[in-house]
Amino acid sequence: MSVLIFTEASNGKLKKSSLEAVSYGNKIAGLLGTQAIALSFNGAGADLSELGKYGASKVILGKNPSLANFDSQVYAAAIAEVAGAVSASVIITVNDSTGKAVAPRISARLKAGLVAGAITLPNTDGGFKVTKNVFSGKAKAQYNIVSSVKVLSLTPNAVQPVLSGNPVSVEEINLTIGVVSKTMIKEVKRVATDKVALPEAELVVSAGRGLKGPENWGMVEDMANILGAATACSRPVADIGWRPHHEHVGQTGIAVRPNLYIAIGISGAIQHLAGVNQSKTIVVINKDPEAPFFKAADYGVVGDAFEVIPRLNEAFKKFKSAN
Repeated sequence: MSVLIFTEASNGKLKKSSLEAVSYGNKIAGLLGTQAIALSFNGAGADLSELGKYGASKVILGKNPSLANFDSQVYAAAIAEVAGAVSASVIITVNDSTGKAVAPRISARLKAGLVAGAITLPNTDGGFKVTKNVFSGKAKAQYNIVSSVKVLSLTPNAVQPVLSGNPVSVEEINLTIGVVSKTMIKEVKRVATDKVALPEAELVVSAGRGLKGPENWGMVEDMANILGAATACSRPVADIGWRPHHEHVGQTGIAVRPNLYIAIGISGAIQHLAGVNQSKTIVVINKDPEAPFFKAADYGVVGDAFEVIPRLNEAFKKFKSAN
């Protein structure tokens, strides 16, 4: 019996969400009296042995030519194959775009109960009860998984990665998989950026149509650079081409859960709130005191962004230079 955690790397670095998943899986392994095993299909130049520092007692690099590009059917079959080889009773993925595509397929293959979007450690007292957010974060629900194999996808930033061990050796294994991809990939385009990726960001600075035009985004980017934050935007801003679509956050864009979300000139439509309301702290800056976003905010500033943001940026610079 073991706990198997699927991890990913990008641009030579292990994803923060994967480190969270390994820490989470290690704690579950402790509850069950077993070991945590990390799995990756593409090291992307990262040092996979570092996963041992976050609780993995073993790291497996699965190899097969069909794993070169992401295909949810192939990935699910490969993860299920490794799960069988290591007798995994719990399989963990991150509840990101990859996890949302793969976890249900693993569940179906292994006839395993699935909780997508777990936010806490399972309660193993008389069962295996897992809590997740429901109704766009307005409530929580607890599910008891009764199948022998259990699949969990962890909500990013729900737990903090914890250093608890040392680097471990990486074992490469060749996988048979036995599933032929039904998808033909002709070209892969990646967004080239040196900024923090939105799904990985702990700080997010976001803006909407209140900025009046793309030429005014400089002060938003300045704030993000000062804070070391990712930049984001509302859907209308992406739709009219002021900002790229990969920055669109909300129900129909990227759902984020940072420690701090700063919303500038965004009214707070329900579709936007659904994608950001799990942020731990929300700061809203809007000149309209009746903006719906203020009802969801932890802190609010009623004022013109063109006056407030430059002053905040100066204050942030002074604070950072003094600390």
